[in-house]
Amino acid sequence: LTLHRKSGRNNIDSCLFSTGTSDPFVKFKVDGKNIYKSKVVNKNLNPAWNESFSFPVRDLDQTLRLKVCEVFTLLRSNNVKYTENRMFKFANCKNMFRINKHWPKLVHCCMCWLFQGQPISPAQVMQLMCGQRNQVWTGIYTVILVEGQDMPDCGQGDVYVRFRVGDQRVRSKNLCIKANPQWRESFDFNQFQDAQEYLAVEVCCKRGRKSEELDIDLTRLPVNQKQLFTHALDPNKGRLVFLVTLTPCSGASISDILSAPLDNPTTFEEMQEKYGLMNSLRDLKDIGCLQIKLIKATDLPSTDLSGKSDPFCTLELGNSKLQTHTISKTLNPEWRTALTFPIKDIHDVLVLTVYHDDGDKSPDILGKIAIPLLTVSNGQQITRTLKNNNLSRTTKGSITLELNVLYNPIRAGVKTFRPKETKFAEDNPKFNKKLLARNIYRVRKISMAILYTLQYIKSCFHWENTQRSITAFLIFVVTVWLWELFMLPLFLLLLIGWNYFHITPGMASYSQDLVSSLSFFFLSLQESEKKGLMEKIHMVQEIVLTVQNILDEVACIGERVKNTFNWAVPFLLFLTCLVLFLATAALYYIPLRYIVLAWGVNKFTKKLFNPYAIDNNEILDFLKRVPSDVQKVRVQFYI
Repeated sequence: LTLHRKSGRNNIDSCLFSTGTSDPFVKFKVDGKNIYKSKVVNKNLNPAWNESFSFPVRDLDQTLRLKVCEVFTLLRSNNVKYTENRMFKFANCKNMFRINKHWPKLVHCCMCWLFQGQPISPAQVMQLMCGQRNQVWTGIYTVILVEGQDMPDCGQGDVYVRFRVGDQRVRSKNLCIKANPQWRESFDFNQFQDAQEYLAVEVCCKRGRKSEELDIDLTRLPVNQKQLFTHALDPNKGRLVFLVTLTPCSGASISDILSAPLDNPTTFEEMQEKYGLMNSLRDLKDIGCLQIKLIKATDLPSTDLSGKSDPFCTLELGNSKLQTHTISKTLNPEWRTALTFPIKDIHDVLVLTVYHDDGDKSPDILGKIAIPLLTVSNGQQITRTLKNNNLSRTTKGSITLELNVLYNPIRAGVKTFRPKETKFAEDNPKFNKKLLARNIYRVRKISMAILYTLQYIKSCFHWENTQRSITAFLIFVVTVWLWELFMLPLFLLLLIGWNYFHITPGMASYSQDLVSSLSFFFLSLQESEKKGLMEKIHMVQEIVLTVQNILDEVACIGERVKNTFNWAVPFLLFLTCLVLFLATAALYYIPLRYIVLAWGVNKFTKKLFNPYAIDNNEILDFLKRVPSDVQKVRVQFYI
């Protein structure tokens, strides 16, 4: 039986001193046993609970007893009998509670019950309790808890904030009571289709009474816009500041694995027709659809003292995010859930993260995997080893799933040349010594490859190998003499074909080399961490010095180019004007092909006529004479 408790109306004032208000809550009993107790709505004769809960029914002749209570006084109770109905029939029941004819009271709730005429298996009960029914998620509410303002700091214990949307509950971290506590936390809630949902906010003290509760109607929120709320608490108790954003997630759904949408032949044919080539121009934004069958995880790391975990999964594709239910006390959970995502960019990466549900605290990450959509093999059950949070190395545990991708290649190709969707939720970057060292290693690796290429070309100019230099000279002359602009894309096509026949057969070894090089780099970092304190300090100094020199060189080149044209040194500017005038005349009267050919012949023959000539770059030599901004401040170059 699933009950959704909506609201109460016209409750009586049961206070000892009549204040015109009441603090009602509802108790639900079956056969004299309490099965659920609602929250207390303070000082309200028309409370809005907006809560729901479920429990298994063993006998349809049992009686459900509702007691509407005040914090100190019992108001009234009413009995509701189960009746025989078919499976998943819904009913709205409005039960009138009357003490006398002057005070009508109303409790409004929705009930759903299951009747099969046969015993219900534990698996079916857990399926209902864990929310395995088909749920369509239309968006995500992102709540950013910013701070408290002018809050009293004379209390005892810690202060925290609880948020609730329907059955979804989260809690902030505990902070010491002070005037302006800074939480700066973010929470996500799922928006369900055709659901009128409210965000309940309450500020609580660990050793004291909670403040009044705030309810926000989420249906009035604008889409993709941050809404600022500054709520005043009870008199002289300060204000609470938080942001709420609604991010649409159309087409995303979660269901049982037995009712996966693409397993239905009719639905599969409709999807194939929708994303067929004949319908390519109907909706260019709808690229395709992704279905994930999340089957199970095995050998997860334990987080509890009992050696178990409470795992659940979140799946992210772009700005769409879905979450499975939590399976308690196991290291080998079986979710058997089908999740569906709309594809907005075929180049997106599906990120699956396994968490440990730690109650009101932030969940702990057990592992993560990332799967590009273009690498998916439809209908194949795969098992992936979990990795750590930044996907740099493997960790304990594996996960089994099955993926199906349907997309229109023409729409996907058009989307490739359009702006990429902005990620709404991104982590704030933090300084990391390892990350800095890795990025420097990557830049140095690319720089060394470019340097080796330039040295190879330079060796051709210096005639270190006569056969190689003659071959390079002939290729240069023929290319410049016959070159046309249309040959540039043709040359790139030939380069792609060359790489296909030479790199593709060894792609596995190439990827393995990349992994081994990164592994070697991380091992060297780990070895460096084992060194002494002074060696670590010297390593950090070397990294910072390298970054400092590179930034200085780049800044100097940019400033010297700028100062060339703004009269920093008049002599150099007059010389620049003369060179530009001669270059204009040469380009006007002489074809560019001949100029490039003359430059190349001069480069190749310089070492033949003068073996001891110093190789140089005239443009860089000129820029070195132009002062940078730092040099202009120190020395006055202009009279």
